[in-house]
Amino acid sequence: MLLKSFHSYTDEIGTDEAGRGCLAGPVTAAALILPKTFENTTLNDSKLLSEKKREALRPIIENSSVCFAVAHILPQKIDEINILNASILAMHKAIEKLEVDPKFIIVDGNRFKPYGNTPFECIINGDSKYMSIAAASVLAKTYRDFYMEELHEKYPMYNWKKNKGYPTKEHRDAIRKYGLTEHHRKSFRQLPMQTSLDL
Repeated sequence: MLLKSFHSYTDEIGTDEAGRGCLAGPVTAAALILPKTFENTTLNDSKLLSEKKREALRPIIENSSVCFAVAHILPQKIDEINILNASILAMHKAIEKLEVDPKFIIVDGNRFKPYGNTPFECIINGDSKYMSIAAASVLAKTYRDFYMEELHEKYPMYNWKKNKGYPTKEHRDAIRKYGLTEHHRKSFRQLPMQTSLDL
């Protein structure tokens, strides 16, 4: 069962990101505050939920949250500052867009940078332990998926509607055939290194 909060602060923010391991598209973060009365037996780490369940949870989370926000950091910025810094920047941007000033922040994972003077706690596997982080993971994932589905309409050859920019065989085969777009992360290894000699 997910815990409601890490700290006693009323305005405790949960934040998480999606898309760190992708070859294309943004890294997306969500931040939100859930009311102490929030209950949902389906909510969990977005990676453990089906697409159908994530989509069903999205409006529930949005309508139940005290406030929420989502931010995308695009590939050009990811290439400039690296994916870890871009992930943290996305979380900062999402927190910045909230209508409520944060009193305490709980973050999925083990790396974060201070957001002003707001105290925070990094929690490994936080998206499977705390409701607000799990809810943020669902929003980050669903918003990023929608972003990639829209990009798919312009670049159908990469099938981002299905693979969402992750390094699937299908995506990498398309890169070999069609090359890279402005939406690919140039600082990532787009194709595996050659492991055999052509003799």
